Amino acid sequence: MRPKGGQTVPHRGLRFGRPPSGPVGSTAMTTSFTSPLPATIDQLWERRAELTPDDTEARDAIVGAVDELDAGKARVAFVDPATDEVVVDERAKRSILLSFKVLGMEESKVGDFYHHDRIPLKTRFDGVRVVPGAIARWGAYLAPGVVLMPSFTNFGAYVGSGTMVDTWATVGSCAQVGENVHLSGGVGIGGVLEPPQAAPVIVEDDAFLGSRSMVVEGARVRRGAKLGAGTLLTSSTRVFDAQTGEELKRGEAPAWSVCVTANRVKSFPGGDFGMPCLLVLKRLEEGQEHDKLALNELLREHGVNA
Repeated sequence: MRPKGGQTVPHRGLRFGRPPSGPVGSTAMTTSFTSPLPATIDQLWERRAELTPDDTEARDAIVGAVDELDAGKARVAFVDPATDEVVVDERAKRSILLSFKVLGMEESKVGDFYHHDRIPLKTRFDGVRVVPGAIARWGAYLAPGVVLMPSFTNFGAYVGSGTMVDTWATVGSCAQVGENVHLSGGVGIGGVLEPPQAAPVIVEDDAFLGSRSMVVEGARVRRGAKLGAGTLLTSSTRVFDAQTGEELKRGEAPAWSVCVTANRVKSFPGGDFGMPCLLVLKRLEEGQEHDKLALNELLREHGVNA
């Protein structure tokens, strides 16, 4: 049975820092989060070992839950505007993992290309520009205004309105990308499926990631941050301010900043070695628009391109 991923569902105008069940413009957030997905998913999770594609009742419930992700009515994670913490909807993650138990392998064809997989390709692209060669899997949400160059967007990902996923960029499973973001050519946004409570990579609104940058392991690119080409950011990457030498929070590119990968010498029994870190070259004014020429000039002063 093929999941029903092609029906048209009205877009709710979800913004990056808002829970999927809240109204547009809401800034209030309760201390506890209730998933918009049915509690049936939790019950099925407890007996996941016995589920098979022959269990039609379970399959219908799981497909229905993933359809909610595909339509943007639910999402794997979001930033709580009241606490600035990442909230993970474990039920959404569970529905994704359960789909591999109840969906059988199927052959499909797109032009001359054949596929053999449990998860079909996405068919809901309301207001999205999809250039030939772009691939998005069912269960990923693409908001109206997204542009997909030949790229790959995986299961459970969320991409906000106005975002460009450039050529050969990859948006990993469950990664959360905000509005008006530019993922340059070859950017890799890491994915995470297990464990269900693990936070995915978060790229907030108005960010820019230079060519071949890699953001993985639940790292966070805060609003308006600009990463130079080849920047590497993981959850354990140390972050330093180039102007003050201050060490900042690990695994995060600060809001409205220009960042590059650098090296910091660390001594080991075998000698001194350069370990990668994230260097904050410059702080931008909050809301400062991205000027590609000015950014290139700044980065080239330090031997980096955008």
